[in-house]
Amino acid sequence: MSKDLKLNLGCGNNHIQGYINVDKYGNPDIKHDLETFPWPWQESSASVIQLNHVLEHLGQNTDIYLGIIKEMYRICSDQALIHIAVPHPRHDDFINDPTHVRAITPESMSLFSKRNNREWGKHGYANSPLGLFLDVDFEIVNVDQGLDPAWAQKLANNEITEDDIDIARRKYNNIIKEIRMVLRAFK
Repeated sequence: MSKDLKLNLGCGNNHIQGYINVDKYGNPDIKHDLETFPWPWQESSASVIQLNHVLEHLGQNTDIYLGIIKEMYRICSDQALIHIAVPHPRHDDFINDPTHVRAITPESMSLFSKRNNREWGKHGYANSPLGLFLDVDFEIVNVDQGLDPAWAQKLANNEITEDDIDIARRKYNNIIKEIRMVLRAFK
């Protein structure tokens, strides 16, 4: 069984060479609705998954969303990397698109880590232990939060500091435009 599949899920018109480009619409390599299970790949067959501005469009129903997470884990090989880019849920890019059905944040993705779940359980925290409930295990290995261009320009001009941005992003909309995360699957 190959463990080297590279999947560009929800590719739209953005095909990536060397990947299997998958979408419900258009002309992908494989036409598949990611909200329909099972996905057409074998267990532990994907080493890289790309979800570029896709996940926020999927799983308006919680059971479907959790099914997507379970399917993603099922097809990932041990140590597979999942690259996720989503609009920040407090940016107009997220708010103004009626097809955006779910906010995706590093904090929400951290709920799928068994290590986090166990640690939170030791301390009696109320975080949902979704990694344990669903028997999935993803660790976040990198997060990059891209600034809205207006804020990026202010930072580049030394009009504001990183600390100013940190304070502003907790209080206001339209500070962070996009969140990019890399997750690793552990099996």
